[in-house]
Amino acid sequence: MTQKQDYAHQPVMLEEVLQVLPLRADGFYIDATFGRGGHSRALLAQLGSDARLIGIDRDPQAIAAGQELERAEARFRIVAGRFDCVSSVVEQEGRPLDGILMDLGVSSPQLDDASRGFSFLRDGPLDMRMDPTSGQSAAQWLAVAAEQDIANVLYRYGEEKKSRRLARAICAIRQEKPITTTLQLAEIIAQNIGRAEKGKHPATRSFQAIRIFINQELDALELALQQAVSALSPGGRLAVISFHSLEDRIVKLLVRDASGRAPRARGGLPLTDEQPITLNPIGKAIYASDAEVSGNPRSRSAVLRVAEKVAAQ
Repeated sequence: MTQKQDYAHQPVMLEEVLQVLPLRADGFYIDATFGRGGHSRALLAQLGSDARLIGIDRDPQAIAAGQELERAEARFRIVAGRFDCVSSVVEQEGRPLDGILMDLGVSSPQLDDASRGFSFLRDGPLDMRMDPTSGQSAAQWLAVAAEQDIANVLYRYGEEKKSRRLARAICAIRQEKPITTTLQLAEIIAQNIGRAEKGKHPATRSFQAIRIFINQELDALELALQQAVSALSPGGRLAVISFHSLEDRIVKLLVRDASGRAPRARGGLPLTDEQPITLNPIGKAIYASDAEVSGNPRSRSAVLRVAEKVAAQ
């Protein structure tokens, strides 16, 4: 895919991100999910000449967009890799980290490009890899995975109640012919799910589950969050935009535990040994405005959570 065939992307909750990150003129920031650079460009516009911004992405098209920005902007550098390379990026820079943004999930360009295999609305190869040059594609996995493993993935990562029925159907059909395209899989799911939730395609949960599994997204998120908390300097902030409950739960629990707000057992005793307080939640969860959702429907499920690193106690 060439740059001329690139797809547009609207950065979600851009104004809210700019408001919650402490933008020091000479600060050091990380955009851990660069995408097409909408958030990064807005951050750079607010920062001074001595600032530094690192973008991270593993999608080759996003990396190409980052390299273009890197050539035009001396304060910016793009890093090719999963976003759980935060620790190594900070170590290479050798300066305090003032803020980090994570905009999770799949981007609009990835959904709109049928050749990437993320969308159940467009026919294309059943790939779903963030980096299509590495690892096993969704089609390759579905061709060999055990029925129980498929059911477990659909239930764990997609919260699909009919996961076992779908797994049986997938295994039966693949014996007759390979499942290699997005619409082929979407049709199998629709035939076995029946009526979907209002406003949702029947394949929504299953495609989400397979994508998360193929890309090991939740494992990478947990590692990246831990690295971010360790790397932030006191007063630095973590801002995470998630798009479904599994991602948001991981972020919410990390902030809760790092802020010393874990639930307590009877008698006021902590359920586990108390951990040092490292984060302070900033406000409540933030949701996209009605105006943004109207202009960008994909922002309707976005949740922004923000926390600030506190000094060692």
